[in-house]
Amino acid sequence: MALAKAEIRTETGQVIPCMFNPAEISVQKANSWQAGEAKGGNAPPLRFQGGQSATVSLTLELDTSTTGEDVTVHTTKLLALLRVDPSLPGSDQATNSARPPWVQLHWGPTHTFKAVVDRLSLRYTYFAASGTPLRAKAELSLKQWEDEDAQPLQNPTSHTPRPHRVHTILPGETLDRLAARYFRDATRWRLIAEANGIVDPLRLPVGRPLVIPELPVRRRA
Repeated sequence: MALAKAEIRTETGQVIPCMFNPAEISVQKANSWQAGEAKGGNAPPLRFQGGQSATVSLTLELDTSTTGEDVTVHTTKLLALLRVDPSLPGSDQATNSARPPWVQLHWGPTHTFKAVVDRLSLRYTYFAASGTPLRAKAELSLKQWEDEDAQPLQNPTSHTPRPHRVHTILPGETLDRLAARYFRDATRWRLIAEANGIVDPLRLPVGRPLVIPELPVRRRA
């Protein structure tokens, strides 16, 4: 039986083969629960708020020591997965809205859900005498892009999923201001909070990308 090679496939059709199959893959999934008051009790009752995006973590080994090729040829492809691509659906120069592509990890007959690259950590571990990096470890964290258990909203003309926008948090920004900007309704800030699993809307880390969901479509009876 031929050895199946793992690969990363992108929204744009690019295929990035893994030089070596990952030794292990970690999957994390969490739900949000809110505690009520427990007057006179030992523990408060919990109310389910919603599911959070699942995360897949893996480490890729990159090694070009047998050929002498610069290993950054391969690491650059991974770094590009975090770059904003204005050509993707949902981009809008007028509102400065754009996002990186979603990806999927494929390995033989199995594949992960559609995900965005949440974090990438590169560590170069071996160099040629000239200083050229020949080996690297890439720690990759993929965050679920959409709920695959639910039917996505459809565009009534093209019948394609309605795209999300991504906004990078700037200093001083708040969820209500973002809701006013994108939805023209500051009271809809909870839509952004729920889409990004934000528990404390007063603590927004500068530089974090936020998914700006499309407003729910009202269907005619």
